[in-house]
Amino acid sequence: MVKPYDDQRHEDTILRTFSEDLNEDELIWHRDKRTREVSLIAGEGWKLQMDNKLPEELRRGKLYTIPKMEYHRLIKGTGQLVLKIWEKNDE
Repeated sequence: MVKPYDDQRHEDTILRTFSEDLNEDELIWHRDKRTREVSLIAGEGWKLQMDNKLPEELRRGKLYTIPKMEYHRLIKGTGQLVLKIWEKNDE
C-alpha cells in the first residue's frame, strides 16, 4: 500500500506532507504503534478525528496528542497539509 504522505525525518521529529491533490479515500482510520504529538505547520480546514469524537479543525500553535493504538483519521481541507510529529518512546 502506498502511503498518502511524504516524510522528512529529522533528529527527533518528522515533517509529514500530504498533497492537496490527495484523494480523501486515502485518509483511512488507523492506529499508530507509538504516542505522537502533532502540530500544524501548513494547511487550511484539515481536521483530526479521534475514535468516538467529533472532528476537530487543526490550528497552528496547538499541540495534538494521539495516544498509541487509538484509532484516528485526518479529514481533508484545502491546500497542502504539513505536520510536525514527535514520536514518544512508549516502552
